[in-house]
Amino acid sequence: MTDAAAPAPSPVEGPNRRYLQGYLAWLRNEKQYSALTAENYTRDLRHLFELAGATPLANLKIHHIRRFIAQLHGKGLGGRSLARMLSAWRGFFTYLMRDHGLADNPCVGLRAPKSPKNLPQALSPDEAARMVDLPGDTPEALRDKAMFELFYSSGLRLAELVGLDPPQLDLNAGEVRVTGKGSKTRIVPLGTFAATALRAWLAVRGQLAKADEPALFVGQRGTRITPRVVQLRMKRWGIKQGIASNVHPHLLRHSFATHVLQSSGDLRAVQEMLGHASISTTQVYTHLDFQYLSKIYDAAHPRAKKKTQEKI
Repeated sequence: MTDAAAPAPSPVEGPNRRYLQGYLAWLRNEKQYSALTAENYTRDLRHLFELAGATPLANLKIHHIRRFIAQLHGKGLGGRSLARMLSAWRGFFTYLMRDHGLADNPCVGLRAPKSPKNLPQALSPDEAARMVDLPGDTPEALRDKAMFELFYSSGLRLAELVGLDPPQLDLNAGEVRVTGKGSKTRIVPLGTFAATALRAWLAVRGQLAKADEPALFVGQRGTRITPRVVQLRMKRWGIKQGIASNVHPHLLRHSFATHVLQSSGDLRAVQEMLGHASISTTQVYTHLDFQYLSKIYDAAHPRAKKKTQEKI
């Protein structure tokens, strides 16, 4: 019987399982990454294990990694997803070199194929208002309204929102203390509508939450709500509220940043509120703002109208 006919071992059995568990523990304890980020790393590393098959990680070379990336690209993964995956693999091999004696990092020097830059979507102000102005006075509806108002009011990430506890809110001062990426803490403003929605939710939170549960937002079991539940609830409400876009938590974060920038023009303030380490990450919203201004110009400026008519 040939080696090819033998049943392939599970990609996360044996040394791979031990390496993965050790790496994830390092990410959580040393790097202070969130559970959601660790979950994303796990998914990316499972791809590596599956592609490597029976080949030990210590035997992987740069041509192997290049072939893996090409295979994933051929299956439809875009440049941004592949770049994130390569980053996860690169960090994993660095850990293996440091703690498990691997000789080199086969991901060093590799870049993911480029893909067209897609600007983040944003809801119109009217759509955003419909998305947070939810009907109903059940505990679930009041919770969802408070979550969505908080997303749109303060531009939180999904992991930041589900990780909140009530003591992080200061409703009188209109502030929320958020723990973001890399366990960095920032204070962001809390709008009046969000504060009102949060007060309404806190008044009924005890009907859903277990007595010893510290989380601000809880699910049906009375424990901290999961990111997946938030995503599903938002998607359902988006359909119910007649929003044509595929509504997800990051869409409200994008809408927050876009609308604040359109109103204030203060890119540095938006950077601080979003918790971006580099202002270059925030600058994508200037392109969204420019698109918005371009539409206003084309619709209102007499020269733009004349130019359009001439083309016709």
